Formats: sequence, structure tokens, C-alpha cells
Amino acid sequence: MDERIQNSVVANLRTRPQATEVGPFIAGLDPGTDSQWVNYATPRPHATITAADVDALIETFLEAGRKPRLEYVTSTAPELENMLLAAGFTVEARHEYLICTPSRLTASPVPSGLSLAEPTTDPDRAALAAATGEAFGEAPQASEADVARLRRNQERGGIPLAALTENGHCAGGGQAMPPQDGTSEIGGIGVREPFRGRGLGQAITAGLAERLFARGVEIAWLEASGEDSWRVYERVGFRPAGKRLYISR
Repeated sequence: MDERIQNSVVANLRTRPQATEVGPFIAGLDPGTDSQWVNYATPRPHATITAADVDALIETFLEAGRKPRLEYVTSTAPELENMLLAAGFTVEARHEYLICTPSRLTASPVPSGLSLAEPTTDPDRAALAAATGEAFGEAPQASEADVARLRRNQERGGIPLAALTENGHCAGGGQAMPPQDGTSEIGGIGVREPFRGRGLGQAITAGLAERLFARGVEIAWLEASGEDSWRVYERVGFRPAGKRLYISR
């Protein structure tokens, strides 16, 4: 499972506008944002990695004006962490990833007065990006680059999903990455403050997984940012399956 999840990360980063192969690494760079959650690298599973490869990766990020940063499933590059620490990197976080399969998925009702829909226009995508940005403490507005990323993800088979009020306002949402080898990552689940505590995040997560499985995906995976979100994902049917590392310089 670890190798399959890591391969999906590699494939996802290759879709970045300025994706760059640096020896055994894929650096997923996007000139439209300096967000560290978008601009990061990952190793190909079980590739041979040298100190010179790490130096080259650092230089690639610095030349692009981005912070050198990696996310990866630890078992697929067991020696890499020590090499990165020796090169001046610092561990940001260690997470367990969770997976769900069609047989495990538990449907979750959408709270009264709300509905789930995939955006079909750029204004719809802008509303989704603004709502999830606000949910994560960012400015409640979307840039053209934000909209372009959502559109590009959708055109490649990903699924953005918005929670809408009866008058069409976006209360929150999330998205799933384009499937690779029957696997897709769900992320960015965010709910605006006035709509929290009603099970909407759970409904969005279940809605994304349901749509993925309906399109032939075999495994949906995600990470929990804390105990509250962990409980939400477990209620939907996700179970821990492996460990990932976030590390930057």
C-alpha cells in the first residue's frame, strides 16, 4: 500500500505547471503560488538517492524562489530523512495517512439547507477556493491562479466539490486529485465557521469518496490534521494505513 500511495503522490506532482525531474525526485513547482502546500518534492519509491541528488534538489527550489520542501511515505525512502537532516532540513510533521475502499465507505447525509455540487464555471470555482481558503484562515478571496488550479485539476479527472446554501453561497468544500492507478488523494476539506458542527465536513468527505468510487477508483486516501478531523474521517470509513513525513529547509 505504501508504494501505491507514494506513486500517486509522484503522479500528482508531475501535473504541476513547472514539474521538474531532479534525479530520483519530482519537484512539483507552480509559479502561480508560493504556497508550501503546493510547491514541494517527493522521491520515486525505492530510488537510489545520493547527497548530490539532495543538493541538486535544493538548488532547483532556490532557483525557482521556493522553499525546499518534501512530502513522502517514509517506508519508500527509508534513508532519505537522515540525508535531508544532514543537509539542513527540519521535520515539520509526521502523519499517518488513512485509506478507504468502496466496501468501507459509509454514506453521510448533507445537513439540511445545504447541497453538494461540482463547480462548472470559473465563478463557481472561485467561490469554492474562497470558502476553503477562509476555512483555513486565509483571505476569503480567490486569485486567478487558484481558479486555474481547480480548473486544471478538474480537466485531468480530479473532483472539486462545493457545499452550497439554498441561495447559492459556498459554505465549504474540498477536492480529490486525478486518479492514478485506481488511487486518488482527497484533500483541502474546509468548512466556513458559520456552518461548522453540523457534519458538513463529513458529508463533503463522503461525497468525494462516493464520486471517486463511482468513477472506478479503488482506493481513496487522505491525512488528518488533528483528532477532530481524524474522527470525522473514521466515521466515513477511512482507516490508518501508513506514515508520511513533511520536512523542509
